[in-house]
Amino acid sequence: MITDRSFPALHPRPAQGWVNDPNGIQQVDGRWHLFFQYNPDSARHANITWGHVSSTDLVRWDEHPIALRPQAGGPDAAGCFSGVGAVVDGAPTVIYSGIVGHDGFSTVVVERGSADALGWEQTGHVAAGLPSDPRVTMVRDPFLFEVGGLRWALQGASLSGEEPALLLYGADDIDAWEEHGVFLTESDVEGLPSCDGWECPQLVRVGDDWILMVSIWDNGGGFGSRPRVGYVVGSLEIGEAGLPVFSGRAAGSVDLGSSFYAPQAVQAEDPERVLVWGWAQETRPQEESDAAGWSGLLTFPRELRVHGDEIELAPARELEALRAGSADPASLPDQAEVVLAGSGAAALRLGGDVVWEGEIDGEARILIDGSIVEVHLTGGATYTERAYPVGDAAYSVSPVDGVRVEAYVLALA
Repeated sequence: MITDRSFPALHPRPAQGWVNDPNGIQQVDGRWHLFFQYNPDSARHANITWGHVSSTDLVRWDEHPIALRPQAGGPDAAGCFSGVGAVVDGAPTVIYSGIVGHDGFSTVVVERGSADALGWEQTGHVAAGLPSDPRVTMVRDPFLFEVGGLRWALQGASLSGEEPALLLYGADDIDAWEEHGVFLTESDVEGLPSCDGWECPQLVRVGDDWILMVSIWDNGGGFGSRPRVGYVVGSLEIGEAGLPVFSGRAAGSVDLGSSFYAPQAVQAEDPERVLVWGWAQETRPQEESDAAGWSGLLTFPRELRVHGDEIELAPARELEALRAGSADPASLPDQAEVVLAGSGAAALRLGGDVVWEGEIDGEARILIDGSIVEVHLTGGATYTERAYPVGDAAYSVSPVDGVRVEAYVLALA
């Protein structure tokens, strides 16, 4: 039995080891399959495999054996890094970055699973090798999208080690990609922070808009630097050259908290619904994670919405099933939800420390699970924060003038 109050009880992750980016998300016969970067042997980023959980309701998750492991002599000998999932010609499929060293380069590996997506036999098939452009000094994190009746792919990249870029591929043949060069660079979009490279590109359609998300990578910044993920709202069409062309009109930050990176967005069976998971990094010293034996987790699923030139990430509607009764806002359990409504200031504390504070204008939902706190302002910003309960310290929200407070215990039925 896990007695660590910081360990999440409702977010799925193995009891031990390192977890980072969500990967390979896909629906197969009504069941969500969620993969993630995973080192089962320590609370540090090394020897990366793909962990695997699945769910029919986005609330209760079953843990499965490791899906992908580095293969000696294969294109992923040094790690199975990030990528996406899709059902291709009826077969559950994952597309990911295989690395053989830690020099920033990777190739695109494609593997197919069993019909139920529970079994994965690795063949080491490479669908795209290293880019031919000599300016590319980092490439990773393939992403698939469809437009103009064809399947395309992006990879995150850096040009000459200092200019972020996305590379474009034709991927109608999932096993043999066609390289089409640079899709976008920093000079093609306005409003994103400067950086050395873009990671984990996501390009999804929400209604009539297309949303591009990129994770802002600073070479040498390490996992301790403040996570940053940017978005651009725009349009996507097939240009005169027969290739996709993205035009952005507004940019912003996906999450304003201190612990959010490398999100993955996936279209649900409902074509108007896009779900997003992110990696919640630790903010405690590495030595404390080592002592606990675990590090990192994935956020709750979030629904991606667009309001004009801005996006909103709201808790997936299924999460309301976790409400298991009322709670006292002045002394919350480690698994709780707080709903704030009205207009005015509010703050969440753990003991005497402020975890989050902000202005409410409408409604805010705060989801707490051990050491992860996810704050969603309706029609506005999202904050992913970390706090580590110990001793008798409890989370609390104090009522403020003009703001109504309701609180719930969260638990699996």
